[in-house]
Amino acid sequence: MEKFYDTKNISEYINNHKDEFQEKLLSEAVNVASNIEGILKEGNIDLLKNAQKLVLYVVENRKDDLIAFANEEGIAWAKHSLTLAFKLEWVHAIRRSLWYFIKLYDRINENINFVENFFELEEKVNDGIDEFLNSFFISYSQYKDELILSQRKLVEHLSVPIIPVSQTVAVLPLIGTLDSYRMEIIEEKVLTDISKLRLLTLIIDLSGISDMDEVTIAHFQKVLIGITLMGAKSVITGLRPELVRKMVHLGIDLTSYTETKATLQQTLNNYLV
Repeated sequence: MEKFYDTKNISEYINNHKDEFQEKLLSEAVNVASNIEGILKEGNIDLLKNAQKLVLYVVENRKDDLIAFANEEGIAWAKHSLTLAFKLEWVHAIRRSLWYFIKLYDRINENINFVENFFELEEKVNDGIDEFLNSFFISYSQYKDELILSQRKLVEHLSVPIIPVSQTVAVLPLIGTLDSYRMEIIEEKVLTDISKLRLLTLIIDLSGISDMDEVTIAHFQKVLIGITLMGAKSVITGLRPELVRKMVHLGIDLTSYTETKATLQQTLNNYLV
C-alpha cells in the first residue's frame, strides 16, 4: 500500500497555501514579524521567501540542499551581525507552522495509517529542522571566528610599526605583552619589511616590554636569526633588568645574534650621525 505521507504532496500543499502559511508563520513569530522589513533592508535577507525554501528542503528530505542553505544563511547573518534571537524564534516558528499545516493536510486526506507514518514523518521533519539549526550555527560561528582572527591580525600588524629613519635603518618599537601569536606577526612583518625596504639595520626597542615567557624568548631568538639570514643587522635597545635576569637564568645569550644598546636615543645618535 502506498504510504500516506507523500512528502512531495505535502510540500505542494504548503506551496499552494503559501499566503496562509506565511500568515500563520508571522503570527507564531511576533518579534521577528515586526523586524522583517529591517532585516531585509539591512542584510538583504527575505525571511518569508527563505522560510518557504527551508520547508521545501525539510519536507522533501533534501539534506545537501538544506545544509548548503544553512551555511549560506549562517554567513549572511554573521556578516550583517543580525540578532541570533530573531533567527531562533523564526526557525522555531517555521517548525510550529509546518506541523500545523501537516495537521491540516492530515485532516483533509483522512489518514488511514496514521501512527506508523506519523513517526516516520516526525523524525524527518524535526531532524531536518535541527540539522538546519546546527549547520547554521556552525557556519555563523566559523565566520565570526575568522572575522575576529583577521581583525586581531590587522590590529597586531598595526602594533608592529617598522619606522624607517634613513634609507637603510629602521626602528621597531614594541610595547605591551609579547606572546607566541604576536611573535609570529612580528616575525612575518620584520622579514617582509627588511626585504621590501631593503634595510641593513633594524633597531628593536624593548623598553615597553617588561616580560616574556620562555617560549616567546625562544621565538624572539629565531626572529633575530632570521634578520641575520636576510643579510641585515639587528640592534636591541631598552632591555629591562627583570627581562635580562630571566634571560640569564634561562641561559639565553642574545649577543650571538644581535647587538645591544642601553637606549634608543643613544643608538639613533650613533647610526644617524
